[in-house]
Amino acid sequence: MRAGKKRDLKETSPKKKTNKKQVSEEEAEEEPKHTVQQLIEKEEAEHEQLDSLSGSGSDYEGSEDDDDSEAFSDSDDDDSESFTQSESEPSGDELTEGDVDKSGVDNVNVNGLVGGDQGQADHGDSDDSLHGVEESDSSEDEVAPRNTVGDVPLEWYKDEKHIGYDIAGKKITKKERRDKLDSFLASVDDSENWRKVYDEYNDEEVELTKEETRMIRRMIKGKAPHVDFDPHAPYVDWFQWDDAKHPLSGAPEPKRRFIPSKWEAKKVIKLVRAIRKGLITFDKPKEDPRFYLLWGDDSKSVDRGRNLSYIPAPKPKLPGHEESYNPSLEYIPTQEEINSYQLMFEEDRPKFIPKRFTSLRSVPGYENAIKETFERCLDLYLCPRVRKKRINIDPESLKPKLPNKKDLRPYPATCYLEYKGHTDAVMSISVSPSGEWIASGSNDRTVRLWEVETGRCLKVWEFSEGVQHVAWNPVPELPILAIATGQDVHVLNTGCGNAEEQEKITELLHVDKATVPEGDDKTASILSWLQDDKHGGIQLRHFRTVSSVHWHRKGDYLSTWLCDNKACDKMLSCLLIFFPRAMPIMAFLRYIWVMNSLTYFLPETRGVLIHQLSKKLTQRLPFKLHGLPVAAIFHPNRSIFFVATKRNVRVYDLLKQKLIKKLESGLREISSLSIHPAGDNLIVGSREGKLSWFDMDLSSKPYKTLKCHPKDITNVAFHRSYPLFASCSDDCTAYVFHGMVYSDLNQNPLIVPLEILRGHSSSNQRGVLDCKFHPRQPWLFTAGADSLIKLYCH
Repeated sequence: MRAGKKRDLKETSPKKKTNKKQVSEEEAEEEPKHTVQQLIEKEEAEHEQLDSLSGSGSDYEGSEDDDDSEAFSDSDDDDSESFTQSESEPSGDELTEGDVDKSGVDNVNVNGLVGGDQGQADHGDSDDSLHGVEESDSSEDEVAPRNTVGDVPLEWYKDEKHIGYDIAGKKITKKERRDKLDSFLASVDDSENWRKVYDEYNDEEVELTKEETRMIRRMIKGKAPHVDFDPHAPYVDWFQWDDAKHPLSGAPEPKRRFIPSKWEAKKVIKLVRAIRKGLITFDKPKEDPRFYLLWGDDSKSVDRGRNLSYIPAPKPKLPGHEESYNPSLEYIPTQEEINSYQLMFEEDRPKFIPKRFTSLRSVPGYENAIKETFERCLDLYLCPRVRKKRINIDPESLKPKLPNKKDLRPYPATCYLEYKGHTDAVMSISVSPSGEWIASGSNDRTVRLWEVETGRCLKVWEFSEGVQHVAWNPVPELPILAIATGQDVHVLNTGCGNAEEQEKITELLHVDKATVPEGDDKTASILSWLQDDKHGGIQLRHFRTVSSVHWHRKGDYLSTWLCDNKACDKMLSCLLIFFPRAMPIMAFLRYIWVMNSLTYFLPETRGVLIHQLSKKLTQRLPFKLHGLPVAAIFHPNRSIFFVATKRNVRVYDLLKQKLIKKLESGLREISSLSIHPAGDNLIVGSREGKLSWFDMDLSSKPYKTLKCHPKDITNVAFHRSYPLFASCSDDCTAYVFHGMVYSDLNQNPLIVPLEILRGHSSSNQRGVLDCKFHPRQPWLFTAGADSLIKLYCH
């Protein structure tokens, strides 16, 4: 057969060398001479190509290539070789091999995808040949094959440094592969990564187009790759036409269609004989046994429920020498051992104590026989049997290995000094950057300046309302104090510096006339800069009550956040006197009051303002906060601003004016916030007594959550130089912790509880209201509702 094919090929090969223009002209002349049979065959071929597109386009191409290779593999003629090469040479779209493996798209063969395109291309070529379109003789359409490996397994090149050969026969070295971490980071940054497919045969990444991804999705759903393909095309009956007079075949039905087949009869007889001889056997139906073991081990039964492993009933212990009526003397306990059994717990006490009898007749009835039998039945019928895996682990080994407290010294442990002078609860304290003075604000409408080492009160400022917060400027050359009282923020000169510093501070705290901040009308209506002649400083008049003040690290900016609910509380308290049962409605009205007022007056910031002291300017945050602000502080080293709402902490970049990160605390309500001096960690206190540690480089969720206080946490604080942080609460205690942050990113922070500081008394159900560390020494200052300030030292 092969020799015949070679001769036919040699005879027909010169015809292939004729001019293509002549061939196209002959085809154009012979086009109207097609018979009905030829049209039917071409139509069937087109249907086969369309069917191959829906499911097996690549298989169709492979079979076609195999037929071509069988027909022309042994040909010796040069013309036949060129003919087979042109016939079997795939196009550039067919050469992409490898599996498409990406998210949302399961393993899909790229050859199958491109094979569908090739099938459509072949279909279009057949239509063009019917109309006699000339084929292009240009070699520019031919694309060189990219597959340099061939049809060999890739495992052969696994340990080699190259993969395939180029057209000159030189080795093609493999590209350097990135490690998994770099590739993962690159995939996270690249939004189009899900379109890329790694081609193992060509050692390159191929990016799929939108059209190819649509085709892959359609193929996964079991549809045709192309949208234009109609799987339910109307049937065309080629055997009926309008001018039909005679059928295609008028031959009568053959006789073999009406008589039984002799071959089938012989096959049936052969099978019957094999069954009778026992060569073919059938499986007998399984019969359920009539009797079965009630507590037998039938774990292999198929009738058990899904995903439930059968556990057989526990077997009782078999009797041994101890249960004998005449055991050896070594099994009989002494009277001292029997007395020691009475001191043991009931579950540890032995249930059976062996005794010795002379004969079997003298053995009495077992007194606990009925009781133990009943308990055994209860265990078998009622006790749920669960397979438990017991691991022999020492409980002490499960405890975290913490360092000894003596190795973590120094830290504040004992009360060293008390500062007395306030007559009401001390709401806030602040220590100077040098550590020589401390300022305190109280509800008795006074702010006092103390000397740290002696406890002597140096100066007292009186105001018209209670003091909510005090904050010392972090720059040592500017000993000024920011005080929040009611709707005003007073920036005062403490008079602690030298003459040159006092002259600079006097110039800084001078306002020529009452000014309003430059900007929109809403900011101007809620704030004004005034000269405070009474205290010698600047007065910032706000529209709402100022709750907190925080300085920037450079000392020129300070942030304030507003929250005024006093008017609402007074009105609702009056209504509650007349309507005592309407408490839920009153709470809802208070919420509407606060939300509407803050939304009207502060639509973008909801109560957070930033003031510049040197230029006497005020600006709002260009961000929209989702919720009421609870605390707002600056980053210790960078231009980053932290704003805490009731449940979350949002981190903003002030230079780029965008949100960097959102920290989810998982707490019921946040009460305070503090940043580590390095700036990568922060602690958050809550109203439920929990303290959360956040590692911003690690995750947006808390690294550790400590349940330390039974009541609300009022404030948290970090030490500037020592690895210490503290929290104070309304339970009249302050907790001191060791918090070491390592420079090695692979090592997690070390948190160790050190000391519980007591000494304050409760007043009006309030305890310790504020705590601050000394900037240089491991000392802690606490301010309580009992009008005392305490200094704890090591």
